[in-house]
Amino acid sequence: MQIRVIRFSFIFLSAIGCYLLTENLKIGIAGAITAGILVGGEVLLHKSKARRYVASIFGLIFGLIISWAGWNFLNPSDLTLIQDYEWLFKILDIVVILGFGYIGMVGGYYISESLPVVRLFNSYRYTQMGTPFATNDSNGFKILDTSVIIDGRILEICETQFIDGTLLIPRFVLNELQHIADSTELLRRNKGRRGFDILRSLQNSPSIAVEIIEEDVPHLDEVDAKLVHLARKHFAKIITNDLNLNKVAELQGVTVLNINELANAIRPIVVAGEIIQVHLQKIGKEPNQGVGYLDDGTMVIVEDGKQYIGHTLDVVVTQMLRTSTGQMIFGRNVDESSSEKGY
Repeated sequence: MQIRVIRFSFIFLSAIGCYLLTENLKIGIAGAITAGILVGGEVLLHKSKARRYVASIFGLIFGLIISWAGWNFLNPSDLTLIQDYEWLFKILDIVVILGFGYIGMVGGYYISESLPVVRLFNSYRYTQMGTPFATNDSNGFKILDTSVIIDGRILEICETQFIDGTLLIPRFVLNELQHIADSTELLRRNKGRRGFDILRSLQNSPSIAVEIIEEDVPHLDEVDAKLVHLARKHFAKIITNDLNLNKVAELQGVTVLNINELANAIRPIVVAGEIIQVHLQKIGKEPNQGVGYLDDGTMVIVEDGKQYIGHTLDVVVTQMLRTSTGQMIFGRNVDESSSEKGY
C-alpha cells in the first residue's frame, strides 16, 4: 500500500511541478504522462519476462546513442573522401548505428539473464512486505526440485510461514514436471498434474513469493547437477526430499532443506515407560510381533502383539529408535507388562 502511495505521489508532483515551472497546462500533462511511463516501467521490472524486455530496450537505446555519437565524432563532413563517397558513408552510417543498437539490445537481454538482478528486485519486494532481506549466503532464496513440488507438503509449510524468502523454480524443473505430467503411466501423470496444481497454489498465495527463472546450465545434463550449480551461483538453498540430491548438494557446500527430515524432527518424542494408544494393523517381521502406526505415521512394533491385530491397545514404550527415514517405537501391551510385574 505504501509503495502505491509513493507512485501516485510521484506522478501528481511531477504534473504539478511541470505546470508551476512553465505555467503551461500541456507541459503539466506531459510531465504526468512521463512520470506514469516511468512508474509503469518500474512495475514491469518486477516481472521476469518484462524485466528482460526492458533491459533489451535500454540496451538498444544505449547502443544507438553510443553508435550515433561515435560515428558523428569520427565522421568530419569536410573530408573530400566523404564528399566523393557520400552515398557509401550514409549506408555505413545506418549499418553502424543499427549494428550497435542490435548489439546493445542483445547485450541487455543476456545481462539481465546472467547477472543476479532477480536478487535486487526480490530484495525490494520483501522490503515492502516487511521481511528483512539479507545478502550473500542468507539471501532468502530457496530452489525447489521436482520431487518436493510433487510431494505437495511444501505448500502447507510455506503457508505456515516457517519458510521465508523467495522460492526459485528453474525452467528445466518445469520441463521435467511437464514430462512427468505427459507420461503414459497413470500414476506418474497424476503426480505431474498434482505438481502443477501445487505450483499454481504457491503462485496465488499472497504470503509466498515465487520466481520462475529461465536460466539454464547447458553444460550439465543432470537436473540435480543443474540445481546444485544454480544454488551455488545464487547463494541459494535447495528444498527437496530426494536423499541423493541431499547428499550431493551437501558435499558441494550447498545448504539443503529436506522435507522428510523436517517431518521427522517435528514428530513427538516418547520416552521409555510412556503409555500410548496404537491400532495394530499387521504382523511384524519377528515372531508374534504386531505393527501399528501413530497419527503422524510413526511405526510402533508391539511384542507379542500378533494376537491383537485389528484391535487398539494401550502400549507401554520400551525403546525408541531413530533412523534416517524416521523413528520406530518398540513397546509391549500394558496389561501384559502389569501382570509380569505382579500388579
